[in-house]
Amino acid sequence: MIFSTKKEKKYTYLESGEGHPLVLLHGLMGGLSNFEKTISYFSSRGFRVFVPQLPIYDLPILNTNLNSIAKFVARFIEDKIGEKVTLVGNSMGGHIGLILTLAHPELVHSLVLTGSSGLYERSFGETFPRRGDRDYIKKKTEEVFYNPEVATEELIDEVFGVVNDRMKGIKTVLLAKSAIKHNMLHDLPKIKQPTCIIWGKQDGVTPPDVAEEMDKQIPNSDLFWIDECGHAAMMEKPEEFNEILYQWLKDKV
Repeated sequence: MIFSTKKEKKYTYLESGEGHPLVLLHGLMGGLSNFEKTISYFSSRGFRVFVPQLPIYDLPILNTNLNSIAKFVARFIEDKIGEKVTLVGNSMGGHIGLILTLAHPELVHSLVLTGSSGLYERSFGETFPRRGDRDYIKKKTEEVFYNPEVATEELIDEVFGVVNDRMKGIKTVLLAKSAIKHNMLHDLPKIKQPTCIIWGKQDGVTPPDVAEEMDKQIPNSDLFWIDECGHAAMMEKPEEFNEILYQWLKDKV
């Protein structure tokens, strides 16, 4: 299915379907295409699906942090949707979902976390970014997945392009540091919304014990595992991810 991207002064986003609104939030190295099969699945099953392009590289240096992006998503929900949504966040997108849910509970019906940061994660490390070293970027991109073949040449080129853009590289590091500093362990018990946690058993970026701790700390949560799956379940095991989420949401909306 081919989706058309809407570009406005404030927002660039995908929208598809009719029904209860889902807002899909991509990670630091992600983009709208990460959720392609999730958009198709839910927009054909009675959901209105939105995927905003997060302003990762558009914010001023001093405002390049997770709180600023969470405020951007809150404005997007208010301006474009106007009702409570289900937030679905992968990696940094999950972290943004957590921040937004606590700051604006009136905007959030339910929350879905997959490979979410917020407690701790393993990133590119101190050597990131190694500009010009495509083999290194290829290796690091492949490590995100259980099956390295999910890291297509196109995806590797996208990550390589970010790393080799000086300003994008700086902002990527700033956001990674912002995520590390913003530990939410003591905030998780304050989340009252129903929360679905879907995790790859072989996630090497946010390991399985992160999911277990989130499930323990969030009062109204359900934890689901996907085997032979890494950090981006909606990309690596989209059929399983979508089915788990659909069955969970059926009883909530």
